[in-house]
Amino acid sequence: MAIYKGFRFPIDFDDAFGQGLVMVGEVSPDNEYQSREDRAAGRPARQRVDEVTGKRQWKVTVTDPDEVKAKRASFEITLLADVQPVPTTSEVLPGMRPIELEGLTAEPKVAGQGEFKYQSYMFRATGFKAAASGGASKSSRTSGAAESTPKAA
Repeated sequence: MAIYKGFRFPIDFDDAFGQGLVMVGEVSPDNEYQSREDRAAGRPARQRVDEVTGKRQWKVTVTDPDEVKAKRASFEITLLADVQPVPTTSEVLPGMRPIELEGLTAEPKVAGQGEFKYQSYMFRATGFKAAASGGASKSSRTSGAAESTPKAA
């Protein structure tokens, strides 16, 4: 049985991000490209809709404290929801808050350019988990689990 291109693997948040994630900034709509002519004509930007779920796409910039390479530590995650998801945790610094995601999926992709390509993942989630564990590390949330941390571009 073949796995088709674009397949989204469900993954547990703790398995993907062992030390959690830090959200930088705010959740914003993931809008389609708008040409200069469209902007000049005053046409409104259209928000992207996920072709698999039919839900609106939102984007959020996150930082993975477990990533050792600075260029790969920060990336965008796509949130799929009819209304804008709201983080459940409070800010620890202005514009930064620890988060956990629910409904997380990972789609493998190739990142990089030329001969410097590497395996990466496009992460999508359905929203934020409740603030019960906040920014706790994986060791305090679960014990004895093997750690496998896929990295994103």
